[in-house]
Amino acid sequence: MPGIDECLMEAMTLPGARGASLVDWNSGLALGTAGESPVGDHETTAAETAELARAAAEFDTFTAAAEETGAAAGEDPGPPVEDLIVTTRAGYHVLRFVRTSFDSSVFLHLWLDRDTGNLALARIRLADLARRLVLG
Repeated sequence: MPGIDECLMEAMTLPGARGASLVDWNSGLALGTAGESPVGDHETTAAETAELARAAAEFDTFTAAAEETGAAAGEDPGPPVEDLIVTTRAGYHVLRFVRTSFDSSVFLHLWLDRDTGNLALARIRLADLARRLVLG
């Protein structure tokens, strides 16, 4: 089970990975970073991606159906949104929400180069990393 640094280093082995971070979307703080930041500053990137994550996690449009499905299946409530993908001309930003034993308010952010990144593989691997990540 990887910790934060190991998780981010593993994320950086994905094809096209430019940068990775673990962010608390309540505070907007980066709990760990690796590689580059799209704006040259990991803290700015963390704060900006946290705004996007918070909106997706709190707006009923995105969460209502997920909460109903989870409750009907008797699942333990966690983040109702699994991941977000933002496509830019130069790359992809994948935000993967992490289920935790406390408040599930963290996500992995992976920045991929559009020409060399593999979006499908990134989603699969980030889901696995989020599941195995040990916070403590």
